[in-house]
Parts: sequence; structure tokens; C-alpha cells
Amino acid sequence: MSGWGRNNPKQVRKTTWTVEEAEEKIAAFCAYQERCVWEVRRKLFEKGIAEAQIEKLIGFLLREKFIDEGRYARAFARGKFRLKKWGKNRIRMELKMRQVPEDLIRKGLLEIDPTEYYDTLLSETEKKWEKTKEPDLYKKRFKVVGYLMQRGFEQDLVQEAIDSLL
Repeated sequence: MSGWGRNNPKQVRKTTWTVEEAEEKIAAFCAYQERCVWEVRRKLFEKGIAEAQIEKLIGFLLREKFIDEGRYARAFARGKFRLKKWGKNRIRMELKMRQVPEDLIRKGLLEIDPTEYYDTLLSETEKKWEKTKEPDLYKKRFKVVGYLMQRGFEQDLVQEAIDSLL
């Protein structure tokens, strides 16, 4: 289990589930939206399920295809890029935090169309450039680069996008 449960002693459990109730509810939790093993483990821990039972439930969910980390990585990458306009670095770090294997992260990032990715970067660059009220061009450029890097875009692409504006 990730350090989330063990290293967070102040974490208070809201309500607890019985083992019988957990299988039904966690299946519904996974059917509602794509989930990864880390999220399911976290949810079951919150609900007071024992470690041994958590492993059995996760095994059941994997066998029944309620959880598929490859499918999760692809959906996560598409969603965060299209809806939140995150760059590949940010998506990669979020998936790593959720303990998705690196090979699945790479496959998930392939879901992002390179042309659409660059067009989004240009659009975000233009928006931030217009919003940033800074008379000094050097400082303005620094602020825009920092913003785009925070969003997870690669530095070389960010520099290229800013150069295309000027």
C-alpha cells in the first residue's frame, strides 16, 4: 500500500463498510468512472477494510475488468489534456503519483495527438501572454514560461511557442 494510509495517522475514517457491502460498493465505484488500483486501495482503506480483504477485492476487480490500469492511463491522459489543458509532464507525474507503471504511462500519453497538443500549447501561451500585465518584456516572458511549465508543457516547446508570438 502507498504511504497514504500508514503515514497519515490523523486520517479519520468517515464510515465503514462490511466486507460483503464492500464488494458491491467498490464495483459500483469502479463502474462509475475509470479507476486505478491506488484509488481503489485508498477508498477501501478509508472505509476500514482490512489489508488482506483489500487484496482479495482488488484481485476480483482486476479479474472482472472493473479495473484496468492501461485503460485508466489512456482515459486519464485524454481527459486531463482535453479538459484541463495539462501538458505531458504534469500528466506523467500525476500518473506516477497514482502508482501506474511507466510503460502504461507511455502508452497513455500516446493518446494525445501531437498536432492538437501543440495547438493547445499555442492557445494557452497566447491567453497567458494577453492576461499577464507586465511592462518588462523579460519578466513577462519569465512569468508565462513558468505558468506553462507548471501546467506540464515541455520547456523546448514552451520556448518555441513564445518565440512564435514575438
